[in-house]
Amino acid sequence: MKLATAQQDRAIGAVVASAAGDALGAGYEFGPPLDDSVDVRMAGGGSFGWAPGEWTDDTSMAIPILRALSQGRDLAAQATQDAIVAEWVAWAKTAPDVGIQTRQVLAGLTVPTVAEARVSAQRVHEASGRSGGNGSLMRTGPVALGYLDDGREPELAAVARALSALTHFEQDAGDACVLWSLAIRHAVRTGEVDARVGLPLLRADRAALWAARIDDAEAKRPRDFANNGWVVEALQGAWSAITRGDSLVDILERAVRGGGDTDTVAAIAGSLAGAGQGLSGVPAAWLQVLHGWPSLR
Repeated sequence: MKLATAQQDRAIGAVVASAAGDALGAGYEFGPPLDDSVDVRMAGGGSFGWAPGEWTDDTSMAIPILRALSQGRDLAAQATQDAIVAEWVAWAKTAPDVGIQTRQVLAGLTVPTVAEARVSAQRVHEASGRSGGNGSLMRTGPVALGYLDDGREPELAAVARALSALTHFEQDAGDACVLWSLAIRHAVRTGEVDARVGLPLLRADRAALWAARIDDAEAKRPRDFANNGWVVEALQGAWSAITRGDSLVDILERAVRGGGDTDTVAAIAGSLAGAGQGLSGVPAAWLQVLHGWPSLR
């Protein structure tokens, strides 16, 4: 699809605003909710001693997906997904921060392939009885950019769910990635931000459940979703911030003030808010310091 200038700005915004939210929230991760009057700064620090403007595992795991798209590769192809898994495994060996569930899945691979990843993800799920962490939703921002053409919503839904299942077996994680990816696609194409556009691509009972969850997010603040390591509350916290925020900066700051998994909720919020507001919504001061694996700015 040939993008208009505004659409291109929004497509780039989906990626960069997610990285900016990630870096903004890095220094506040695992902290309590903050009062609305507290100034949120991209100052780094936190549990892993991030540099100012340094993104975390949220963006680092999205980069292999983005890189595959930039090379014109088909995300639905097994060879492409094999390459993505291999990049994740190589990255995780030296990464300062890898989500617990994701680390368990990647550590369980004897060969870094799609088939091995799916088996490992199911094994981790069965061992704990759940695998609904937010680690696949945090990296889903770029996926929609390969499916912006007319009529490609079903393909996007399928590949978003498939990429989620590489590390997260639980249905909630796959559903969340479908909804968010379709919302990002819609926002890039139209400028409208709507978390409900993907509901028809879910099974009817799941669509009703998620519609209620989205309604709940709109009725509450990000801080009300304290269990935001869970993919459902991570999405709800992000959507709550988006529906309440005026500017992209305001949205990301609200996501961070919600506390808990601040970098991930802000990265999730940034991917959709950036798809709606574009790169032009990201402050120049943030762009000057934004950086991270693999030696990108």
